[in-house]
Amino acid sequence: MTFNKSGDCNLNGSIKYPYILFVVIALAVAIGGYLVWLSFQPPPPSPGTPGPGGGGQPTQPKQITLVVISRHGLDILGKVETAFLSSSIARKYNITAIQWLTPAAHLWVSTINARGDIDVAWGGGPVLFDTLFSEGLLKPLNGSVLNVVNKLPDTISGSPAKRFDSNGNVVWVGAAISSFGFTINKDYLKTYNLPEPDEWIDLGNETYGLTLPKTSVGVANAVTSTSNTRMYEIIIQCYGWVDGWKIITLIGANAEIYDQSEAVRESVISKRIGVGLTIDFYGYTAQIQAPGAAYYVLPKDGTIVNADPIALLKTSKNVEAAQAFIEWVLSPEGQKIWLDPNINRMPINVEVFNTPEGKMRQDLYLQYNLTLKAATIEFSDELASSYEQALIWFFDSTIVKPQAELRSAWIKLIQAKINNKISQEEFRELVDILTNPTKLTFIDPLTNEPTTFTMEYAQKINPHMKNVDFRTNICSIWRNAAIARYQQVASALGG
Repeated sequence: MTFNKSGDCNLNGSIKYPYILFVVIALAVAIGGYLVWLSFQPPPPSPGTPGPGGGGQPTQPKQITLVVISRHGLDILGKVETAFLSSSIARKYNITAIQWLTPAAHLWVSTINARGDIDVAWGGGPVLFDTLFSEGLLKPLNGSVLNVVNKLPDTISGSPAKRFDSNGNVVWVGAAISSFGFTINKDYLKTYNLPEPDEWIDLGNETYGLTLPKTSVGVANAVTSTSNTRMYEIIIQCYGWVDGWKIITLIGANAEIYDQSEAVRESVISKRIGVGLTIDFYGYTAQIQAPGAAYYVLPKDGTIVNADPIALLKTSKNVEAAQAFIEWVLSPEGQKIWLDPNINRMPINVEVFNTPEGKMRQDLYLQYNLTLKAATIEFSDELASSYEQALIWFFDSTIVKPQAELRSAWIKLIQAKINNKISQEEFRELVDILTNPTKLTFIDPLTNEPTTFTMEYAQKINPHMKNVDFRTNICSIWRNAAIARYQQVASALGG
């Protein structure tokens, strides 16, 4: 064996090339093995993702914007947003924003279905939430939120504070409690020598029509106010279908009709009117802003105390975060929102009164206990729901839209009675013609037959009120029929 100058081993000139071939094959096998191994490894971390040593910037978790549909006023929603987004729960679930949707109640079902991404429904009363339930839009609550829910009452003053599905799961739960009545301004009533009302029926009395055309009473349109709709339903269930509508119609004749219930409250505070239909917390706010003048009244002829719900929607894209929001709203921390002197709502979670903020609102705690002792009627949410949409649009068509004709006839009636041009009996008969829903004859668009607005008819057409064409048609029919009968009464009085 000899070595050449380069140091290559040479055995009679035959060893050099087989050796090189062996090295090449070995390298190829090694590279191939490495590539196979590499193909089974996870992808390398992207820039900003920490490696095993912890270097780089961590990837940020997804930021969540909750979408909430609500009937609460923007004053409440603004305070809720500020408080919740600064909470530890919002940070835990990385909830960085809330998108509020506030359509009228009759648009909720179509809005929820059209968007398909709304997480939570909040505020608007039991009937509205029972409608969502019947439409299959509510998702049962589960998880840690039930730790709070299970501590809350199932009923409040005989009314449901939770709704359960057929499997016993909670589909909505009250987030606050409410009573319904009216707020008076004692200074206004004294100025116009009007008595302080203490029953619903008082507001439809001719006594409060004496100042017309200056209105002394204020209400909100049923189309735009769920709280006032609830009060009309209370009056109907308290007095019955016929007498209830007669009272509601005369209240409408006496009243300034506002688009929003907040405007009713503000008109009482500013002494523009003497009495206005309000949910309880609007009354308490008026008492604070107009001390000594404004006073909230629980009607002696009966009211109800009910829970104002919150619920998880089946369209939620952020179920855990949505339920975390609901849990916060129901917790003592979230319930503190109701204690704000500009809100004054009754909490569903009485534990909030044990917090430092709650101990400073003993006035509200007193009202809370008085509310639970209020003279309540036996009220059926199911019955109210069975005709609610028909009620809302009949109110708008026969009271709001033709109010000028209604009021003109009512003023003539009052003046005729005062001037002894008609007897008390004739007055009652003409009031009946003016206001009795079963004496308003019109052509039913479903049958083309004459009919009247009985409770049974209202229940029959209630599902059809979602159809815009049907609703537009029936509302026009009602409005024309109402104008005709108001003019009939006015003509009977010589005008």
